[in-house]
Amino acid sequence: MNQQVDTRTAKQKAIDEWLPITSARNAKWWYSAFHNVTAMVGAGVLGLPYAMGPGVAVMVISWIVTLYTLWQMVEMHEMVPGKRFDRYHELGQHAFGEKLGLYIVVPQQLIVEVGVDIVYMVTGGKSLQKFHELVCKDCKDIKLSFFIMIFASAHFVLSHLPNFNSIAGVSLAAAVMSLSYSTIAWGASIDKGVQPNVQYGYKATTRAGTVFNFFSALGEVAFAYAGHNVVLEIQATIPSTPEKPSKGPMWKGVIVAYIVVALCYFPVSMIGYWMYGNEVSDNILISLEKPVWLIAMANMFVVVHVIGSYQIYAMPVFDMMETVLVKKLNFKPTRTLRFITRNLYVAFTMFVGITFPFFSGLLGFFGGFAFAPTTYFLPCIMWLAIYKPRRFSLSWIANWICIVLGVILMIVAPIGALRQIILLAKTYKFYQ
Repeated sequence: MNQQVDTRTAKQKAIDEWLPITSARNAKWWYSAFHNVTAMVGAGVLGLPYAMGPGVAVMVISWIVTLYTLWQMVEMHEMVPGKRFDRYHELGQHAFGEKLGLYIVVPQQLIVEVGVDIVYMVTGGKSLQKFHELVCKDCKDIKLSFFIMIFASAHFVLSHLPNFNSIAGVSLAAAVMSLSYSTIAWGASIDKGVQPNVQYGYKATTRAGTVFNFFSALGEVAFAYAGHNVVLEIQATIPSTPEKPSKGPMWKGVIVAYIVVALCYFPVSMIGYWMYGNEVSDNILISLEKPVWLIAMANMFVVVHVIGSYQIYAMPVFDMMETVLVKKLNFKPTRTLRFITRNLYVAFTMFVGITFPFFSGLLGFFGGFAFAPTTYFLPCIMWLAIYKPRRFSLSWIANWICIVLGVILMIVAPIGALRQIILLAKTYKFYQ
C-alpha cells in the first residue's frame, strides 16, 4: 500500500490545521465511543415511549439497519489507499462526482445538523423550565423564551472550542448524563407502577388519525438514530497509518456506543409505555412528577447532555462555514472570523428555537425529511456505487432492503409530522 505524497502548499496545510475537523488527529477509540453516544442518544430518547404504540419492531429494525449503515461509513472512510474522507460530503463526492456529491449530501447534512441544534435549543430550554418549576413551586412563571436564551448562553461560550478533541470532556459528561437520565426515566416509571386505567390502544379516535400518528412516530424513531451525520467527522480525529487504519478503533467505539444506545433506548421506551400506555407525554420526564428531587435532577442531566449534543452537531457546521469563508472567499483564518461566524450560528438556532418550539412535531418532520436519507440509505447507495457488489449477493440484497425501508420512511414520516405541527399550531401563541 503506497503512502500518498502530501501535495498541499504551506498555506493549505495551515488552513487544514485551523479547520475544526482536520486540525487534530490524535483521538483515542474511547473518544469515538462517547462522541457517538452523545450524538445518538439525543433527548429524542425521552420521546420514544410516546412513539411506542407500534414501536418495538420498528426500533429493533432501526437499531440493526443503522448499525449496518454506520459500519459501512466507518469502512468507507479510508477505502482509497492513502486518502481519508474526513467529511460526509467528501465521501458523497467520491461516490457521485464532485458537483452532484455536494448537492446531494450538503443540504441534507445541514438540515439534520442545524435542525438537531434548533430542537436541542428547545429541549434545553424546556428542561431548564421544568427544573425551575420543580425546584421553586412559589416562583413567578418565566417564559420559555427566556430559558432558551439561558441555555443558549452556554453555547456562546462553548462554541469557541476549536475542534472535536477539545470538546471531548463536554462529550464525556453528556454521554454519562444520557445513561443517567435514561435510567432515572425507566427507574422512576417502575417505581410509580402501572397507572390506573392505563390504555395501550391507539390514542387517535379515527382511522386517519391513527395512521398519521404512526407515520409521525416513525419520524421520531428515525431522529433517535442520527449519529451518521457526524461519524466521518468524528473518525477524522483518530490517527491512521496503513498498518493501523482508523476504522479499527472507530468501530470499537461504535460498538460500545451502540450497546449504550440500546441500554438507554429499549428500557425507557418499553417501560415508559408499559406504565403510562398511550397517555405518556412527548417527554417522559414530564409524565413523571415525583420524587421531585430526582425528576429535577434528571432534567438537569438532560440540559448537560443536550449541551454536549449541540456541540457535536454544530462542529461539522462550523467546519463547513469556515471552509467556505477561508477556501472559497479567501478570508484569513483568524480568531475574529471564528468568533463572529460561530456566535451568529448560535444566535440563529436560538432565535428559531424561541420562535417555533413545537418539540415532537419538529422531530418527526426533520426525522423523516433528512435523517432517513443520511442515516438509512445514503450510505447504502454510496456502497453500491463504489464497491459494486454482485447482483443478488448478500451485500446487494441487504443494501437494497435498507434503501427501500429508508425511502418509505422519508416519504411517510414528514406527512405525519406535518399534520401534528398543523394541529399544534392552531393553539400556538408566538413568544410565550
